This record gives sequence, C-alpha cells and structure tokens, in this order.
Amino acid sequence: MTVELRGVTRRFGDIAALQDVTLAAAPGEFLALLGPSGSGKTTLLRILAGLDFPDEGEVLIAGRDVARVPARERGVGVVLQHYALFRHMTVFENVAFGLRVRPRRTRPSEDEIMRRVGRLLDLVQIPELSERWPDQLSGGQRQRVALARALAIEPPLLLLDEPFAALDALVRKEVRRWVRGLHDRVGLTSVLVTHDQEEAMEMADRVAVMDQGRIVQCAEPDELLAQPASPFVAGFLGETNRLRGEVRAGWLHLPGIGRAGPLDLADGEAEAFVRPGDLQVRAATEGAARVRACRPSPAGGNRVLLETDSALLEGVSPERLDRGSPCEAVIAAAIVFGANGDRVLFSAVQNTVPAG
Repeated sequence: MTVELRGVTRRFGDIAALQDVTLAAAPGEFLALLGPSGSGKTTLLRILAGLDFPDEGEVLIAGRDVARVPARERGVGVVLQHYALFRHMTVFENVAFGLRVRPRRTRPSEDEIMRRVGRLLDLVQIPELSERWPDQLSGGQRQRVALARALAIEPPLLLLDEPFAALDALVRKEVRRWVRGLHDRVGLTSVLVTHDQEEAMEMADRVAVMDQGRIVQCAEPDELLAQPASPFVAGFLGETNRLRGEVRAGWLHLPGIGRAGPLDLADGEAEAFVRPGDLQVRAATEGAARVRACRPSPAGGNRVLLETDSALLEGVSPERLDRGSPCEAVIAAAIVFGANGDRVLFSAVQNTVPAG
C-alpha cells in the first residue's frame, strides 16, 4: 500500500500547523514522524487517518486522493496513545467492534467474526484474555488489544499515534519491538508518530524529522545521525554537544576548548556538533586550552561531564578525573555548520590545538 502526501498545508487561524508537506511511504515500509511538541506530526497523522482535512494538497493512499474522504471510508487502522478501548466491552467485543458496525452488505457472518477475532488474539499473543474487561488488563495488554482491534478491519495502512507513551520504560521497549515484528509478519505499511528519538530510530525503516510544520529531513536512521541536513536535525537526534564558535582562516575557534581544523568553511559564526564519544578528555598539559571536570556522567562507563565558562559538555576519559580538576578536550570528530549553512563532516586523529 503506497502512501503519498503532496503539498499538504493545514492552518488553524493564523497558525500553519503544516506547511507544504510532501512525503511518501513505500508498500510495507515502517515510517516514523519524529519531532518536538508542536512540530505538526500528530496533525499530519490525523490527516492521513481522515480525522482532519488539509487546506491545500493531496493525500494519496494506493494512488487514490482521499484528502476529502472521511475516516470511516478509508479503511485505515489507527492506534491512539490512550488505547480508547470500550470499558463496557470485553477484549473479544472490543476487537470485533469494527467488524460488527460495518454495513450489513459487507459485514462478516458471526462465525467469520469469531474466527477472525480468534486469529487476531492469537497473533497479538493474548488469546487467554478474550473475556476480560479493559480495567483488568495491564498497559501492555491494552496496547495489544488496541492493535488487534485496528487490524480486525484488515487495513492496508496502520497509523500509530504515540502508542507507547503511557507504558513504563521496560514494557515500552518490549512492546515496541513486538510491534515492529508484527508489522513485518503482517506486511503492513505503518506510520508511527513519536517524540521519542530512540523509539523512532529503533523501529522505523526511515524517519521523517519535523519542525514547525515542515519535514526538514527524511532518511534512514544511520544517515540522519551521520549526515544531518541542518543544525536542528544534528542537535535533535542522538546525544551531542552543541558548541558555538567562529571560523577564521579555515580554523574553528571554540571558546574554552581551543581551535580545530583546518576546515573548508567560510569565515564567520559556526556550530559544531560533537558526540560524547568523540570528545576525548584528559588531564591538562602545559599550555593546553582548559575545561574543568565536573562529575562522572549518569551514562556511566568512562563518560565525564565537563564545564566551560559557557556550557556543560559530555565526553569520554580513560583516566579518573577529580571534580574541578583542569582538563583538555580533544575533538576527534564533529559535524560543523558554517554561517551560510554549509556542512562539514570533520574527522581527525589530532585536530584540536591550544587556542592562539
């Protein structure tokens, strides 16, 4: 099932929740919409589901423009954050609901409903819960019921809106891996909305990063981390130190750290994004630019937190550093954006020297 958005715009008064969004998902793909609160990702999912409609643009599902087609006529499966299970219905009846409310001419027979719901409860691995009420289920079990109910209508497209947010950390990790496995077994096209980057990077084939109603980059997880298209993407994804500095004569000058280079960037302000593992920390030597060891990082291992005059940084150190002791930080690799938006993927064995 192909899904395509072309030039989709949605406004609420003077506010543009979506601005000229163009995006496509291939059949069988698992696509994640990732962004901070207010970036437009849930509005985009609601438009795909038929729960909201664009002011401009096309919404194509299997090549058919459904931009003005209501939800009940799209045959799309939707799983919401809070499950929305019917408390007065058993698990079995919740899953059967979408089949029972079909028009008589397309409604399966009672025997067929029994068989289909039974297969779905087996698929989501909760057949023994069929006669329980929603209030008798754990959060993970409710999520499985919600998925079975969405799958009951045999949708070609499954939409997931923050489906794991209400689960605790251990259950969330278990359920999202199970959902990805279910996606692969059933062969659906799936679109996930999340603000959790770990969730998006683990589950999705591609991730569309959203900011202020626009898709700023859509790529496979590894590409997003290695080649972010903008400072926003570089800072939003993964653990990173964001350092502001200035390029002068091909060298990046970073207050409190030193200078790094040479770089093929024009002179002017710049931002460097350095992963903690690429910020190598050691006790200060004579004449080196200095930072102060703050405390061990909560991440554990050989991570250490550092203080400069303007920032708190995280790096790695092979040696124990006393709190407040002077250190030097060597940048082994960084992604640097220049004043005109140019990007340099910078890597060197020894690339930081004392500030001059």
